[in-house]
Amino acid sequence: MYKVRTYNAISVKGLERFPRLSYEVGSDISQPDAFLLRSQKLQGVGVPKSLLAAARAGAGTNNVPIAEYSKLGVVVFNTPGANANAVKELVMAGMLLATRGILPGMAYVNTLTTMTDAAEMSAHLEKEKARFAGGEIKGKTLGIVGLGAIGSMVADMALAMGMKVVGFDPALSIDAAWRLSSEVTRMENLQALLARSDYISLHVPAMDATKHLINDAALALTKPGAVLLNFARETIVDSAAVKRSLDAGKLGKYVCDFPEPDLLNHPQVIAMPHIGASTEESEENCAVMAANQLMDYLENGNIVNSVNFPAVAMGRVAGTTRITFSNDNVSGVLGHVLSVLADKKVNVIDMMNKSRGELAFNIIDVENKPADDVVAAIAAVEHVIRVRVI
Repeated sequence: MYKVRTYNAISVKGLERFPRLSYEVGSDISQPDAFLLRSQKLQGVGVPKSLLAAARAGAGTNNVPIAEYSKLGVVVFNTPGANANAVKELVMAGMLLATRGILPGMAYVNTLTTMTDAAEMSAHLEKEKARFAGGEIKGKTLGIVGLGAIGSMVADMALAMGMKVVGFDPALSIDAAWRLSSEVTRMENLQALLARSDYISLHVPAMDATKHLINDAALALTKPGAVLLNFARETIVDSAAVKRSLDAGKLGKYVCDFPEPDLLNHPQVIAMPHIGASTEESEENCAVMAANQLMDYLENGNIVNSVNFPAVAMGRVAGTTRITFSNDNVSGVLGHVLSVLADKKVNVIDMMNKSRGELAFNIIDVENKPADDVVAAIAAVEHVIRVRVI
């Protein structure tokens, strides 16, 4: 029986994916095969020797010690795209809130507590509503930094609203390029996008290369009055630089999902309490995807949407046994393992080998279940990190 330890409140629909006859799932599992979590920080949390995988029900994995897990052969999964629609819709809400006088208008209405006559209130608001006039987003240019699952959906939404869309993504994958509308104009660099955009929406991951991507130098290039939207990660934006730009009248508004103390109550900041993926549908989608990925890995050794190991999946032939092993991505390891199997008279039916950066992963289907000494011999091969028999 496989054991899955959960952290945080995981959607019931995700938990129901695990068959009760073959999975034990709970928050107090002592020797789990897998972790299933949302925002729980795993840095400093002991890693059980039994742990094979960790799945984060969400896109970001900065709460998982990926480098440590990689050295132990623990596969880390995320769920890219599962919360994309929720974030996309909030981006649109952010653009509208920044463009129309919605929030100040609502705040003003709620101050009229001394008025008791509806007709008087209506007449009064007719006189005052000009104070809250705004603009329209139709015809404006939206610059999207990061054109992955969320960025491409934001692009489609903006195009449907009559906006012009430009995008920049130096790491655009082939799959993402296929998803992207031909109406999106690709920009060669971030500087060109900033200079052209009325709205700038960020959709890149948090990493060393993106830390303070939006800083004083970048903000100096923006169009006067531009609106910056950050529903990605707080570290991508230098909040002190944003405040300086807002105070100088360069940046028009900053809409974010990551409030910081120095931005609270700033008149040109709209800050939300990290609710980009906080919809019932999003949480269900993320939990179901994470559960499916864990089950496929635990039961078949297939890897989909890992952030540290390569994508690898191979169909299974009935009656065969599957051996999987991870290793340092150096030459000769697979050949050495195949030599072990040949010496032990283990017949290989099918196999697949994939690598990613410093790590490699292998699936080998054999005719019969290998003896313990065969598995031990594979584990003893230099640079092999972890071996499983499924």
